[in-house]
Amino acid sequence: MHIPDGFLSVPVAGATGLVSAVALVVACGRSQAAFGVRRAPILGLTTAFIFAAQMINFPVAGGTSGHLLGGTLAAIVLGSPWAGMLSMSTVFIIQAVLFADGGITALGANILNAGVIAVWVGWVLTQTLQRLLGGSQSRLPLAAGIAAALSVVVASVACAIELVLSGTASPSIVLPTMTGVHILIGIGEGIITGGVLVYLGKARPDLLPGEEKQFQGWLVPVISILLISGVLSLVASGWPDGLERVAENLGFIDLAENVRVEVPTPFADYEIKSLGVIGTSIAGLLGAVVSFAAAFGIAKVVKPKNA
Repeated sequence: MHIPDGFLSVPVAGATGLVSAVALVVACGRSQAAFGVRRAPILGLTTAFIFAAQMINFPVAGGTSGHLLGGTLAAIVLGSPWAGMLSMSTVFIIQAVLFADGGITALGANILNAGVIAVWVGWVLTQTLQRLLGGSQSRLPLAAGIAAALSVVVASVACAIELVLSGTASPSIVLPTMTGVHILIGIGEGIITGGVLVYLGKARPDLLPGEEKQFQGWLVPVISILLISGVLSLVASGWPDGLERVAENLGFIDLAENVRVEVPTPFADYEIKSLGVIGTSIAGLLGAVVSFAAAFGIAKVVKPKNA
């Protein structure tokens, strides 16, 4: 659900950019409690994992694909929606600047939809559903899976509203179309989110918040991230994602293709064209490393002085 350049009007792009900037400034202040010495590496690993996972599009009905959004997962693993906002925003900034995945002018909207709205919807719904299911930690993956699925749908509605306000599409068409396709994508989001939390709860509880547990090492999470970004990314579905499919069906895809001023990006479309397939692997690996480094650096900057 990465909005490209050309889909949004200047006022909508500017307004969403301003809202996102304010939200991130607040998140930096409110995230300090989450970033002690121990949690800084977790922010880096979470951000790198989400970057890598977003490279893998899975097919859904009608020749459309989707990928993990990750807002709910980030908030839960980091134990804070504020920290989740920083993780998701880091991913979107890196994707836009280095990989041309999401427009530079639409960066504020993408952060708002997936890095603010989806994170908070997923977090609040997870807490609510977990209480309704009895409050047991064992119910967390189920609650988070349902919440993650719904967060994708809500984010898609926010995206549709921005398209309507920009004059890009009619509300009577784009709202139900975006909602319908992202319900299917949301199912995949929920399954992945729940599955990751089941694994972490059993195999790597040290990566989850709660009682402080000794960090069990970097090897498994780092290898997993590198395999996802460098190997599994090669078998991602080539079908257009939900927003791209909607744009094709409703006839406004040319707004992105006809953008006259393009910002050069070194690894556009996650490729190094001169290297072929290997170039995709290298681009994915570099993206994961940059995501970890950027998020780790943010954690070190905003952590409390006495941490």
